[in-house]
Amino acid sequence: MRNLKYTIGADVSMKEIVCCLSVINDEQEVKVKATHKFPNSKTGFIRLLSWTRKQIKEELPVNFIMEATGVYHEQLAWFLYDHDKIVCILLPNKAKNWMKASGAKSKNDSIDAKGLAKIGAERKLEVWTPPSKNLLILRDCTRRHQALNEIRTVTNNQLHAILHSQFQSKIVVKQLKTTLKLIESQLQEMEDTISSIISDDPILLRHHNNITSIKGLSTLSFAVIIAETNGFALFKKVSALINYAGYDVIENQSGSHVGRTKISKKGNSRIRRVLHMPALCAVRDDQPQFKNLFIRIYDRTKIKMKAYVAIQKKLLMMVYFLWKKECSYNPNFVHTERQSTE
Repeated sequence: MRNLKYTIGADVSMKEIVCCLSVINDEQEVKVKATHKFPNSKTGFIRLLSWTRKQIKEELPVNFIMEATGVYHEQLAWFLYDHDKIVCILLPNKAKNWMKASGAKSKNDSIDAKGLAKIGAERKLEVWTPPSKNLLILRDCTRRHQALNEIRTVTNNQLHAILHSQFQSKIVVKQLKTTLKLIESQLQEMEDTISSIISDDPILLRHHNNITSIKGLSTLSFAVIIAETNGFALFKKVSALINYAGYDVIENQSGSHVGRTKISKKGNSRIRRVLHMPALCAVRDDQPQFKNLFIRIYDRTKIKMKAYVAIQKKLLMMVYFLWKKECSYNPNFVHTERQSTE
C-alpha cells in the first residue's frame, strides 16, 4: 500500500489546539498516526510545526484542516499560511453534518480533530486564501457599530423609564445623557472609519458602487455582509451562503400532517439583522424584482413578515452574484429577459 497524503485536523479553542495527524493510502484507508495538544499561541504554533516534521516520515503533501469558528482559528491559519503550509478552512455546519453522517455520536475536542483530519484525507477541499486585512478590520468596525447601537437602545430605555417615573435622580439622568452623547460620537466615528476603509481600497470601492446601486442597501449594509462573509471567500454556491446566514427553509410535513415551514435561523444573525431595513426599502420603492416577489408570497401566506424575509434572502443572493460577477445592479434585468423570450 502506498500513502497518498497527510492531513492534520486542528480543533482550535481559545487556549489550546488539539491536533490529529492522519494519513490516507491508495486503498482509501485513513489511519491516525498521532495526536497532540498545543497552546493557542505563537509558541504553540512553532511547536506544532516541529511536531509535524518529526511525525511525517515521507515526502507527501500535508494539509491542515480547521473550522471557521469564531476568531480563535485565525492566528493559526495566518501563521501556517505565512510558513507556506496548505490550509483548508471548513464552515462549521459542513464539518458537523459530515461527522454526523459518518456515525459520530460523541463530541469532544479530540473527536472533532480526528473528524477534521478524516474529512481532509477523504475529500479534496478548497485551499484557504487569506482574506484582505481590510475585511478583517472592517468586520471589527461593523461589530463594534452594532454593539454601540445595542448599548444606545438600552441607555435610551433607561433614560425614558427614569424621566417618566415619580421620583428622578438628577445625577443618574445626567450620566445617562452624557453616555448617550459619547455613544453617538463613537457611532459617527465608526461610520466614518467604515466609509474610509472602503474608499481607500479600490477593490472594495468598486464592489461597493456596484452593490449599493440597489435601493435600500447602504454602505453599512454592504460592509456588514462583506465583512461577515470574508468577501464570500468560502462560498462556492449561493445555497451555502443562504445556509450560513440562516435563511435555509425547514419544512415540517409527514403524511397528512403539515406543520409550520420556517427559516432555520441557524447562522450568522448579523447578516439577517442588517438586511431587515433594506428589505422594507426594496418593497417600498417599488423595485420590480422585489415587489413582485413580496406580493406573490403575501398573497399565498397572508403574512407580511414571511414576504419580507423572502426579500432579505433575495437581496443577499443579489449581493452575492453582483460581487462574484463584478457588475452593477440592473433593476429591469428580469423584465427585459422575459420580454425577449415572449
